[in-house]
Amino acid sequence: MDTYQLESLSITYDDQTTRLQYTSAGLVVVTDTGYRLWYIEVDGMTQLELLQAFHERDNIRVALTGKTASGQQFEGIGYLHPNVAHHAAAIRGDGELTGF
Repeated sequence: MDTYQLESLSITYDDQTTRLQYTSAGLVVVTDTGYRLWYIEVDGMTQLELLQAFHERDNIRVALTGKTASGQQFEGIGYLHPNVAHHAAAIRGDGELTGF
């Protein structure tokens, strides 16, 4: 399991791209027996309306692009699971994470 701190993270949904604002975010990549899965944990989000909107949505699928603190760029598809009460979100990866 490898963890990468994120410098930036943007999501696209409904043909709208939004750069997420947060105090910390980490990409976790797990490799197990040749299979790789990934997810992103975002804490301290200031975009409460966005979290609330995803809390009420049926379709939580997003395209995402980001950059790690070391400068590695990546993109992928995931599902944004908001935690409105804690101003946080988890994005569960779906398929390949391009750049890793």
